[in-house]
Amino acid sequence: MAGKIKINTERCKGCGLCITVCPQNGIVLSKHPNKHGYFPAQANNHDCNGCAACAIICPDVVIEVSRDVNIIAVKPASNKENKKSNIFKSLSREKV
Repeated sequence: MAGKIKINTERCKGCGLCITVCPQNGIVLSKHPNKHGYFPAQANNHDCNGCAACAIICPDVVIEVSRDVNIIAVKPASNKENKKSNIFKSLSREKV
């Protein structure tokens, strides 16, 4: 598991936007209403990759995303890719 989401189910209105954007299909609507009568989103964190698409799209800001800190960064395969990356970085820093 690379990521984990936590949903504040008492504030969630069950709009379902987070369900539609989750690439891992890891969010479903609860079968039990919250205290306001909404059926909130419910997380299944087994396949969460920590992309945060759900948190970004949530109109009520009730989703927190955390990522595993033990993920190992992968280095580019060659120096050629490093040069491309450095060129892009320098271009993005230039003022237009």
